[in-house]
Amino acid sequence: MNTKAILDQIINEIRETLDHLDQRQLEQFEEKIVNAKKIFVAGAGRSLMMIKGLAMRLMHMGYTAYVVGETVTPAIEEGDLLIIASGSGETATLKTMADKCKSLNADLAIITAKPESYIAKKADVVLTIDASTTKSKNNKPSIQPGANTFEQCVLLVGDAMIIDLSSDLDMNQINADLMKKHANLE
Repeated sequence: MNTKAILDQIINEIRETLDHLDQRQLEQFEEKIVNAKKIFVAGAGRSLMMIKGLAMRLMHMGYTAYVVGETVTPAIEEGDLLIIASGSGETATLKTMADKCKSLNADLAIITAKPESYIAKKADVVLTIDASTTKSKNNKPSIQPGANTFEQCVLLVGDAMIIDLSSDLDMNQINADLMKKHANLE
């Protein structure tokens, strides 16, 4: 098998996984984003890398967004939203964050492969991405290692939500505004 054939299989895996998304869950997720005072994102490993992409685009679109653990991240408060990306929904550090979030009366949303997980049970909104992860198998075969399909879908779903949230706007103007907020000390 060559790289092009592998890419075709990866794209098919992603397409099959995304075909199973629940539109109602997506709408509830977007509603939480729109209504939040501040938005915080968290994850571990590659899931964290993918959810950071959502935080960046939210900032570009004018939302107040932070990555948990960064030195400039403020305290979460009532009226805020914590978005956790966790395939298993059972990562110890993320469970602690979820508990703290709920104890402060902030909203909690999770993107997960396991809607019955600890964090999902605490969440106000659950977005299920039905893909195998390293900690849990759903009997969906994958040519990819680890939780690649889940992580790739987290990134794509985040990008799609941003586009949906800005669908009433002119994309040329969005890109012009985005560039005003894009990092310029690089």
